[in-house]
Amino acid sequence: MKRRDFLASAGAGVAASAAVAMPAIAQSAPEVKWRCTSSFPKSLDTIYGAAELMSKTVAEATDGKFQIQVFAAGEIVPGLQALDATQNKTVEMCHTASYYYVGKDPTFAFGSAFPFGLNARQINAWFYHGGGLELLNEFYKKYGVYMLPGGNTGGQMGGWFRKEIKTTQDLQGLKMRIAGIAGQILAKLGVVPQQLAGGDIYPALEKGTIDAAEWVGPYDDEKLGLQKVAQYYYYPGWWEGCASLTFFYNQEKWNELPKNYQAILRSAAAQANGDMLANYDTKNPAAVQRLVKAGAQLRRFPNEMMDASYKAAQELYEEIGAKNPDFKKVHDHAKAFRNEEYLWWQIVEYTYDDYMVRARTRG
Repeated sequence: MKRRDFLASAGAGVAASAAVAMPAIAQSAPEVKWRCTSSFPKSLDTIYGAAELMSKTVAEATDGKFQIQVFAAGEIVPGLQALDATQNKTVEMCHTASYYYVGKDPTFAFGSAFPFGLNARQINAWFYHGGGLELLNEFYKKYGVYMLPGGNTGGQMGGWFRKEIKTTQDLQGLKMRIAGIAGQILAKLGVVPQQLAGGDIYPALEKGTIDAAEWVGPYDDEKLGLQKVAQYYYYPGWWEGCASLTFFYNQEKWNELPKNYQAILRSAAAQANGDMLANYDTKNPAAVQRLVKAGAQLRRFPNEMMDASYKAAQELYEEIGAKNPDFKKVHDHAKAFRNEEYLWWQIVEYTYDDYMVRARTRG
């Protein structure tokens, strides 16, 4: 064969090969455009920012083929309707907190936090390696959604109060913004729980529509300006040893995605999950110092109130579990995991942290 004929033949072969390969590549990386509605305002950069990080990661991993546009609360639907919008395909996905939807079923609490439950590291261990995600997604399937963890605030504060809480009796008739099952527990102690989106807390406290409110912790609370409308800042937020944020995906839309896109979403969600916790752990120490300098009065909840709350929580879990097999199944699983975790925690994690806190105090 002459050299010229060989080159022509080889070129035709490469062209033919490309003609076969290109459609296969195109099919494996289709153009996909999704919308994600957030339950949070853009001003809360730690929480809202997790959805933006997820979107950016997905776009970069797919060379822009998979685009997810994030919308703040109220731009498409109100913050507390994010799950509904995902279920009915108004959007393909949302970034929210699972426990906002305990009105649908109290089992939704476990995707975010349950009072006297897991801390941030423990809930991630339960999700990723303890069977928690499989158990929860079995439940969420009934609502037509698939879930991945989408951030974590770490341990939370107990919130802002317009008056001191010295005994459990001081809770009688107190109107408090508090989400999820915690509101039902505090109701047993005389509190009148109110569920408000983050952006509605400040005006409600300012007008006296509510007497107290919990949100997240120092960094976000400072952004919301809650120190300007309530003086006493309580801890710990026993209802949220952590709060896991949630990515919900419409189940049909999730199933339509190529497997590699599903894998990219899992990776992007995991990145957002870890990044949010690191972000809060970095920003909260300086924020709490600023709040105290601005006049916030730090107070620890009285042990008597903590004990009464713990007792009320266990009673509520028994009551709900007796009527709701899904709740009982998930609660029993998470509770057993928590107890095993704290067996380990008391040996090393707690003793190390306790020593370092004391060492810091001694200077």
